[in-house]
Amino acid sequence: MPRRPGRGTLSRVKIYADRFPTALRQLLTDLLVVVWVYAAIRFALWLHDLVEKLAVPGEKLEGAGGGLADNLADAGGKVARVPLVGDELTGPFTKAAEAARAVAEAGRDQQELVGQLALALTAAVLVFPLGLVLFGWLPLRVRWMRRAGAAKALAAAPAGRDLLALRALAGQPLAKLNRIAPDVAEAWRRGDDETVDALAALELRGLGLRTGR
Repeated sequence: MPRRPGRGTLSRVKIYADRFPTALRQLLTDLLVVVWVYAAIRFALWLHDLVEKLAVPGEKLEGAGGGLADNLADAGGKVARVPLVGDELTGPFTKAAEAARAVAEAGRDQQELVGQLALALTAAVLVFPLGLVLFGWLPLRVRWMRRAGAAKALAAAPAGRDLLALRALAGQPLAKLNRIAPDVAEAWRRGDDETVDALAALELRGLGLRTGR
């Protein structure tokens, strides 16, 4: 029964390198990224709570204005029951109650403004650190995982060393290539086994992978 290509690909995904220095560097970098994201989120939440405290005066203003409006409305209702002059005496209480409700509304508006400001500052603070992770570290990490997985698969294939050697010729620094042979490209074209093996090993080492299968 033929093997599904997707399953074979997933089985060769590399998370960390085989060689200790590269694997340690990757692990430390991943831990630093986790700490960086955690610290950024904690700071953003702290800033949000700090800005939200600016809404406390608005809460007090709303409470005081609402309570005063209710008291004035009750007083106006009682005055309205006074015979003959009740309607005339109710006017000032009604106007004062409306003014108190306006104060309460101003308190609510202030709280809403502070809430919007807190959300905006929180989002602004998170944009930079999370952007570095999503558009800086993550693409590089995924790129290495894909390259390492492909290189590991090539190393296990019968003709994989030739392709690894070609990748080394195309991507490795010239200084490292010159250490293998004075004319490494010509040696690779001739199919020199030592040169091909050295190039394949160079590509694997560059990715932090073991040269043996």
